[in-house]
Amino acid sequence: MAAPLAAAHGGTARQSHLRIEAIIAGVMERLRVHHGLSDIQIERAQRAAEASGERLDLALNKLGLVSDDALMKVYSEVTGVKVAENTASPDAIPDGIDPLFLKTNRLLPLEITDDVIRVAVADPVDLRSAHALALRLNRTLDVCLLLRADIERSLSMIAQRTPVDATNLSEHSPEVAADDIDRLRDIASEAPVIRLVAETIESAFTRGASDIHITRNAEAGRVRYRIDGQLSDVRGLSPRLHQAVISRLKIMAALDIGERRLPQDGRIQISAKGREIDLRISTMPHAHGEGAFIRILDNRAANLELAGLGFNDAQTNRIRQILSHPHGLFLITGPTGSGKTTTLYAALRHLNDPSKNIVTVEDPVEFTIAGINQVQVNRKAGLDFARTLRSVLRQDPDIIMIGEIRDRETAAIAVQAALTGHLVLATLHTNDALSAIDRLLDMDVEPFLLGSILRGTMAQRLVRKLTGKGVFSGRAPLAEIVPVGQELQDAIINRRGHAQLSRIASALGYETLADAGKSMVETGVTNAAEIARALGE
Repeated sequence: MAAPLAAAHGGTARQSHLRIEAIIAGVMERLRVHHGLSDIQIERAQRAAEASGERLDLALNKLGLVSDDALMKVYSEVTGVKVAENTASPDAIPDGIDPLFLKTNRLLPLEITDDVIRVAVADPVDLRSAHALALRLNRTLDVCLLLRADIERSLSMIAQRTPVDATNLSEHSPEVAADDIDRLRDIASEAPVIRLVAETIESAFTRGASDIHITRNAEAGRVRYRIDGQLSDVRGLSPRLHQAVISRLKIMAALDIGERRLPQDGRIQISAKGREIDLRISTMPHAHGEGAFIRILDNRAANLELAGLGFNDAQTNRIRQILSHPHGLFLITGPTGSGKTTTLYAALRHLNDPSKNIVTVEDPVEFTIAGINQVQVNRKAGLDFARTLRSVLRQDPDIIMIGEIRDRETAAIAVQAALTGHLVLATLHTNDALSAIDRLLDMDVEPFLLGSILRGTMAQRLVRKLTGKGVFSGRAPLAEIVPVGQELQDAIINRRGHAQLSRIASALGYETLADAGKSMVETGVTNAAEIARALGE
């Protein structure tokens, strides 16, 4: 298989591009004919692909419309690349190969001889990285197919067996005193530490992690990734190496490297896989040393369309219906990490129009959107949500997005803005959509005002999606969306309780989170245990 692939990847970039287009066309045709892929499913994936910039076949897989196994089988049929027979991972990465390059490009070297390197890939459509690897080692390339999850698992197992800090940074060296700033900078600038931090961040991004947790107990430190909402251990850190990693992150985020008694917050921007990635970092003093939390902000999320978020058609239409109002209040609720901000950004993109002045008040500004004025709250400088909102209202806005309504003053200004002809989008922390009404009433918003301005409430969670093999991969929104019409408005104004509001919404046909979860189980998006986990049952 080595020679044909090598030949196919020679020539100009245009020839390579045409080859990729031909393969994708063949893949799509087989998926239609032999795997029952419908036009509606393809259209859904096309919208998602346009929003994310991914290939259509990858978008289908990400949405759960084509399983990993099915896609690998079709890849093999179209390209002629055989599925790997021996899936055992090697004991170590051969000399001369950068582990980070392998992780980033999902390449698993299986065998190296004097003339040939045999590499397992998950994506045989674009083999430029595999050919670059073979060229660097002066070998002929022989490729085979392996599931992405198997490749990532093998590479992780190899990484755990391979010491990263095998130079002059000793595992058993004593920790550096907190006030020895120069020495802290020295250990944070050593090559193995720089390499470990870079590898940790890029590996987390490549594996689709939303967060990195670096913590410390009495014996050692550890690194964990949050992937699809679940935390999993990645590696352990010696006390000295843990200290060096925290110091390195502080330097990258321009934080005070000597301050270990107080929490600090900062931002880091890096390039990964050709994209700019923002990292939000927060350090915190723990009983046995400092910990660090890193939120990975992929700027692709700022380009998502409502249709590409994973809501079903009825839910997407309800959101659009609420956003069609020229003024009023739309609330999105849910716990931290439930996808509220992503939904808000997609809503802003839906509303974005040169004829409208759209202003956001956020803490922090997670993604930038062209054509929208985004304001970062700065509490240290006295610029909190309420003060910022008052200033925004003097800037002639048409649409205002509030990152979170946290107190009575912010709630009062948001209501006033909605009353005076603005469309206001905001988030709250409540368990369900209708509890947002109770929350605002608790903040002393008058019922007659709330009833007159509220256009809709929405609650959401993120649940892990099932693949064809019955394993989880990726997440989808679990949501209840309640447009507030005349009946609910009257009930709010007349101070009806939560139970009666729920009965009215149910009579109008609005499904609860539990109802939406049942539908997702019935359609195979996820399973009952995952719904129960997301709902805390």
